[in-house]
Amino acid sequence: MTDCGCEKAKKDLEEYLHNELRKEDAADIREHMANCSDCESELHVGEVLTDVVQRACKETAPEDLRTQVLQVLRGMQKTH
Repeated sequence: MTDCGCEKAKKDLEEYLHNELRKEDAADIREHMANCSDCESELHVGEVLTDVVQRACKETAPEDLRTQVLQVLRGMQKTH
């Protein structure tokens, strides 16, 4: 493994968080994060943000809000 550097680690952070990198690339980024406090901080922010978004996506919208949104969308479809 080789240290991939800050630029590559930050560029590939989103794919790293979602396990979308090749094993070798993920290992290089993991190694870099372990030795770079700046990138490790960005990783932590990314992890927290990803967790919050995932939890929010599991929640169900209130029924009245859902109805209102569907009405607006149907109205938009009629005009297009």
